[in-house]
Amino acid sequence: MQPEARQKRIQDHLNRVEFASLEELARELEVSVSTVRRDIAALESAGGLRRMHGGARLVNPPSDEFAFSARDTHQLTEKEAIGRACAELIGPNQTVIIDAGTTAYHVAKNLESKMPQIITNSLPVANFFAATNRAELILSGGVIYPRLGVLVGPLAVEAFTKIHADVAVMSAGGITLDGISNSHGLLIEIQWAMIRAAKKVIFCFDSTKFGRRSVSPLCGLEHVHTIVSDWGAPEELVRSLRGRGLEVVIAPQESDGS
Repeated sequence: MQPEARQKRIQDHLNRVEFASLEELARELEVSVSTVRRDIAALESAGGLRRMHGGARLVNPPSDEFAFSARDTHQLTEKEAIGRACAELIGPNQTVIIDAGTTAYHVAKNLESKMPQIITNSLPVANFFAATNRAELILSGGVIYPRLGVLVGPLAVEAFTKIHADVAVMSAGGITLDGISNSHGLLIEIQWAMIRAAKKVIFCFDSTKFGRRSVSPLCGLEHVHTIVSDWGAPEELVRSLRGRGLEVVIAPQESDGS
C-alpha cells in the first residue's frame, strides 16, 4: 500500500474514533508500528492530526460526540439511578478502580460515604474526590485528553498493571452476548489493565447500550462479574446474561411524585 493510501486510511480511522494508539493503527493497516509512526509524522506536518505519546489524535474533531460533558447529558436520569444502585454493591473502605466513562462517574458521586480508596484515569472523577477528605485518591499517569476528560497512553496503562483493587467500576460502548465493546483503542488497553487489576469487575450500562456493538471489542462476558443497568434494559437479554452466570442489577425507577 502506498503512503498516500495508508495516510488516508489513518485519517479516515481518526475521523471515526478521534484518537488511536500506534498499535491500533498498525493493526488497522496491517503494517508495522514504525511505518505508522512515519505516516503520522507526515500527516502532522500537513496539519490534520497531532502526535501524542503512543498514538495520534485529530486536531479539529468533527463534533462533540465523544466529549465528556456532551456524553454526560445522554440518559442522565438513568445514569444517576445506575450510579446509586452500583454504589450499594461496594463495601466500606474498599479499593475501587473507576474508569473514565460517564456512567462510572455517577457511581463515583455516590461513593463518598464509603470512604474508599479511588484509583482512576478520569479527570472528572479526580476533580470530584479532590475536594473531599473522605476518600484517598490515586490518579494514573498518562497524557491528558481534555475533551474526553481522561488520561490515556502507555503510562496510564502501566499504572493499572502495578496495582490491585477490590472492585473495578467500568462502562463501555455496548454489550451483547458476544461480549463488551468500546469506541477507542487507547481506552481498550487501559480498561484491560483495569480488569486484570480487580478482584471483581462491574460494568454499568444504560439500557441504550444493550444489544449494541461499538468499534473495538473489549472483553468476553467471562471477565465480568456484575452488570448494572436501568429499568429500560431488554428483558430477554437480561435473562440471557443471567443465564450465563452474571449478576444483573436493575436500578429502580424513582417516582416523580406526581
